[in-house]
Amino acid sequence: MFSLTGQAAFVTGAGRGLGEAIARGLSEAGARIVLADIDGDAAHAVATAMQSEGRECIAMPLDVRDEAAFARCFDAAVQRFGAIDVMVNNAALTPSTSLWDIGADEWDDVMAINLRGSFFGCRIAGRHMRERKSGRIVNLSSMAGQQASTATGVHYAASKAALLALTRSFAQELAPSGVTVNAIAPAAIRSPVLDAMDESRQRALQATIPLRRFGEGREVAAAVVYLASEAGAFTTGATLDLNGGRFMR
Repeated sequence: MFSLTGQAAFVTGAGRGLGEAIARGLSEAGARIVLADIDGDAAHAVATAMQSEGRECIAMPLDVRDEAAFARCFDAAVQRFGAIDVMVNNAALTPSTSLWDIGADEWDDVMAINLRGSFFGCRIAGRHMRERKSGRIVNLSSMAGQQASTATGVHYAASKAALLALTRSFAQELAPSGVTVNAIAPAAIRSPVLDAMDESRQRALQATIPLRRFGEGREVAAAVVYLASEAGAFTTGATLDLNGGRFMR
């Protein structure tokens, strides 16, 4: 039920961190992968490494803020693989600027990438999947969108909270066509952002996690595979929490 053999997945922000981990996890489940990232060189490097391991994948430069470019990139992926079965909206900015210091340009940029870009991804993929009467969309939200935290900026938190509402709206709209739309809300996952913290801050954060450890990118990838697979076929409009018990509900 967890096999994605014969399917194709499109992952944004796939050039590093969680995006790379998700792309690799989907590939290990059997999917062919489109690695899209604003840093085309980073996406190409990941694709080259995966291809050397026998994985079928391609890399594409993509700025998710540009709807026309997003549509062209998605159409090129469809032409390459015949269809896109899984869309993962992962691209995001994660600044931690104090709410007193956030400028208008920084606010708009975070919203444009984290929220508007995911809206474009949902709509572009949603139209394609609606016609095919099949597909999975997974949006990467965050615990920051559910609970106040000083670890991330308020603009990041606001974008991730809005993404949960966006997920439910698309889930309701696309359910009659057999397309599922879900969100994953990770927290305290090993990533370049977490690794950039000094050790004392990392220890303090780890102490707040009931499981007393940080999550791994492969664990987020496993959740995406579940939602993308036949095992998750009856799950839509849901938010899957991956936070080691920091936020229980």
